[in-house]
Amino acid sequence: MPGPAFLELPPRLAKPRRAGITHVLDTGIPLGAAADLLQMCGTFVDVWKFGWGLAYLDPNLEAKLELLATHRVLASPGGTLLEIAWAQGRAAEFLGWARDSGFPCVEISAGTVPMDGAAKARLIAEAAEHFIVLAEVGAKDPDVQLAPAEWAAEAARDLDAGATWVLAEGRASGTVGIYTGSGSVRENVVAAIASAAGPDCLVFEAPREHQQAWFIRQFGPDVNLANVSPAGVLGLETLRLSLRADTHGAWSPRGLAARGT
Repeated sequence: MPGPAFLELPPRLAKPRRAGITHVLDTGIPLGAAADLLQMCGTFVDVWKFGWGLAYLDPNLEAKLELLATHRVLASPGGTLLEIAWAQGRAAEFLGWARDSGFPCVEISAGTVPMDGAAKARLIAEAAEHFIVLAEVGAKDPDVQLAPAEWAAEAARDLDAGATWVLAEGRASGTVGIYTGSGSVRENVVAAIASAAGPDCLVFEAPREHQQAWFIRQFGPDVNLANVSPAGVLGLETLRLSLRADTHGAWSPRGLAARGT
């Protein structure tokens, strides 16, 4: 049975979409729970990242990948696993395993293992021959504070190397990278990378609701957001559609932003 249709809401692109994506972080959700979640709100999920090294350990990986494909959700094994493989000289084996397993996406990052820009660009170019590449920028270490210009330059380099999207680091905690230790958005960093790459090519890691609301108020309902908890998918969609006090007024039926008015 279709849902109600009596409200005027922001238009949302249908899947597969390039903008307005919701990128979910799987921290070990069982297969049955994933099936229930996708049955309820798979329409709103675009990318599903197996966090950390879970894809390497999950005994139900094949079944979960089949489930995600059924719901037209792009699966990614996450960046840390590839970093570890690269550090061990096994990047080619990793990419072969990911391709054979059926992952349509890979994430390429340099937040755990030191990797210079040239090596990262080569890895992106190699992966882009067979995968949709999400390239992560920024540092996981809270003591490393990159200047906005450094963020912008890395984002531009990754896109030039062949990445489809650039992930702006925020981690699952929302307290590093594009955020302060308290979880506030580093607005100067966001402005710099948005200027360098454009919001449609950027995916902002935003695990906390107030962070998601900030990006929606700033860039509109079709901003790309990542590290969303599986349980938070429907809540994020209500933020996108201005069905919450946090984003009410950020969109109007006339398409006029009413930020602060």
